Amino acid sequence: MSEERRLAVLRAIVQDYVQTSEPVGSKSLLDRHQLGVSAATVRNDMAALEEEGLIAAPHTSAGRVPTDAGYRLFVDRLSSVKPMTPAERAAIAQFLEGAVDLDDVVDRTVRLLASLTRQVAVMQYPSLTRSTVRHIEFVPMGPSRLMVVLIVNTGRVEQRVIETAHDLSSADGEATLGLVRAKVNARADGQRLVDAAASLASLADEFDPADRDLVRSVVQSLDDALVEEREERVVLAGTSNLARVGTDFPLTIGPVLEALEEHVVLLKLLGTARETSDAVSVRIGHENPYAGLQSTSVVSTEYGSGSELVAGLGVLGPTRMDYPTTMASVRAVATYVSRILAQ
Repeated sequence: MSEERRLAVLRAIVQDYVQTSEPVGSKSLLDRHQLGVSAATVRNDMAALEEEGLIAAPHTSAGRVPTDAGYRLFVDRLSSVKPMTPAERAAIAQFLEGAVDLDDVVDRTVRLLASLTRQVAVMQYPSLTRSTVRHIEFVPMGPSRLMVVLIVNTGRVEQRVIETAHDLSSADGEATLGLVRAKVNARADGQRLVDAAASLASLADEFDPADRDLVRSVVQSLDDALVEEREERVVLAGTSNLARVGTDFPLTIGPVLEALEEHVVLLKLLGTARETSDAVSVRIGHENPYAGLQSTSVVSTEYGSGSELVAGLGVLGPTRMDYPTTMASVRAVATYVSRILAQ
């Protein structure tokens, strides 16, 4: 049996099973696909694929279904990910570009991905530890109160309000504040958040003694914003899509739903995108290390701001999924999210 013909038969079985959810027999393969060989040859090819562990026979059927290994070979041998149509790309761009802030971007992204793929969409909030400072601004809120605003390259905004003994409304106060703003941004702009905190630590030494308390208060407020420990957040949409394909799970979707509630598990799954050089990472069935998710596949990638990758997004669904279309959707949505964050 030639390698190419065997792959053609496997590809046909995967496509038919994904489309129909019914085990695939040799007769239906010949009816639906131009394989150019006899029924006996197809049966022999299927027997060989089964022997190699790429397809298997469910107990109740004479047909065959792909195994995790079969799906993996199918994904690995995809010659190209199905491109999205111009209309689909325009719809993604239009939907995401209407977002008003980072929370809205994340909310729209997971809803869009869930809608496009009819799977569970998962998105990690931009990681602060991998983000950089875009700008720091000061907003006087009266003679002695100052709002310190940290703007991160992902669009995230952190605000702190401090009290100061300086009269910020006076000419001297305004001049001092302008100097602090210039020096803070000179040290912090473009720096990773942790590095920026370290860069600002000695800033007060550059100022007159009378101004150092103000500078220290500003630096302390930024320090809180820059290095504050935060639980990494993930957002989900489309969990109800699992009920639509409930028959794809061996016993119940209960273990899958339980795993989805464990955000640490989801963060680790999204983190696997960083372990591959491919634009899109695909984990199939038992390749997932979490027992509750071993009847699912996870298609994920990373998004970022410019050349900086800051977090992951992707979809989770049954192993019987349309991999080429799902991979294309995940990649396209990540591309548009990255463009929005870079603006």
